[in-house]
Formats: sequence, structure tokens, C-alpha cells
Amino acid sequence: MSDRESDEDQQQQAQNRGSYERELATKTLMIQSKRFYLDVKQNRRGRFIKIAEVGAGGKKSRLLLAMSTAAEFRDNLTDFSEHYASLGPPNPDNLPEDGKLKTKTMVKDNRRYYLDLKENQRGRFLRVSQTIPRGGPRTHIAIPAQGMIEFRDALTDLLDEFGIEDHDRSELPENRTARVEGKIFYFDVGSNARGVFLRLTEARPGGYRRSITIPERAWSRFRDLMAEFADKMKSKEGQYKDDKLIDLVEDKTKCLNKYFVLEDLGK
Repeated sequence: MSDRESDEDQQQQAQNRGSYERELATKTLMIQSKRFYLDVKQNRRGRFIKIAEVGAGGKKSRLLLAMSTAAEFRDNLTDFSEHYASLGPPNPDNLPEDGKLKTKTMVKDNRRYYLDLKENQRGRFLRVSQTIPRGGPRTHIAIPAQGMIEFRDALTDLLDEFGIEDHDRSELPENRTARVEGKIFYFDVGSNARGVFLRLTEARPGGYRRSITIPERAWSRFRDLMAEFADKMKSKEGQYKDDKLIDLVEDKTKCLNKYFVLEDLGK
């Protein structure tokens, strides 16, 4: 079983237990012999980024960052990569006593993150550790120093798309799903620096997934179009032996109406 399949199984088990968690986007990086997954997740408390490192032997380590913490981490990656670029060639015979070349600490709520640019006999790397007080587990990842810029750029792409604000989900409409003919349609409302949006995702068996993003200002227009399609198909219902298409359009219209009750901003 692949690492991604394992994560998907864990996500499904969490949903079966009633704890909602959805993956909105993912990026995969190969840096030297390590593989990194950067996943934008969403649960009932809001959005966050999960970073997973998979070593050559399959060992996996994970970090969880709020969106604002991920943005701070992105900025620190720039700082650390510039410091790394200013260093001279590694000298295995003259290593720092504690192995540390530069350090930084980030704090978010009850989580503390330690960033240590280190050097050992194998080279230079950025060790990122996450701790939780009161006996919580300590986890860490190690990013080869040569890959810090690539890592920063991938993180920037995700933050540009999903924003850096730690939004309270109570301020947004509840996410919904619709199941039709073996497909699942996810209706996820979110927000980023450009405003509120609806991400409509079609998922099929086998891992197929495709999404579109609808900005809030266009919601009322989409609602009206879906209602128009449903009305037209309904008027012709007697001409069809199979009314599954009618049911699909009506089902989607009902889901869209959950969100599109806001006043059309274009009016």
C-alpha cells in the first residue's frame, strides 16, 4: 500500500468515526532521497497544512501548521535559505560544537516550533520540530538545505490559493456532499486573500478528482442557472424513461441553494 493510500484510509476512518476532515490540495516534493507531502486539510475547526516526510526506509514524520503559522514558516524558509547561501563550503573537520548554524522559534496557541539549520558529517539540513505542552508528542522533519527554496515555493503556491488567515468555520456555511451514481460531489466553502469562494469537487472511485472554484460574487448567478436547468428538465420529465439526470440537477440545485441565499452582489 502506498503512503498516499494509507493517508486516504486514515482519512476515511476518521470520517467513519464522525470527525470531519477533507483534503483540499496536495503537493509532492522529492528532495534527495526524501519525499515530502504538503497537504491543505480542512476540518470543523478550519484549515491547516499537514507536512509529511517519508524517508528512504518508509519512515514517516508529520507536522501540523495553522495557515498563519505556515505563512510564518514560509517567510523563515526564505531567511534560512539566504543564510545557507552565505555560508562557505562544508568542512567536516570543523563542525559547529552543537551542530547548529542558525535557530528560530515559532509559537502558535499551544504549539511550539523549533527551526534549526544544522550541519553534520552528512551535510547541512533544516530540522523543524513541533512540540505540544503537557506531555504531548514531539515530532520533527528534516529538509536538506539544498531543498529549502523548492520547499518554500511549493508552500507559497498553496498559501496563495487558500490564504493565510485562520478562519473560524462558524462564520462560513457548512460544507455539504451529494452522492450520485457512484460519484461524490463536495461543496466546500472557504476564503482566502481574495474573498469567499465555493470549491465544487467531483470525486470518482479510483482516485479521480476534479475541482472548480466559484467566487462568492457569482453564486447567485450559478444558482439561477441551475434552477433554470432543473425547471426545464422537469418540464420534459414525461418524455424520459430515465429521470436520473433530472434528479442529479435537482440535487445539485438543492446543495447550491444552501449557499446561494446571499444577495447577488452584482445587483
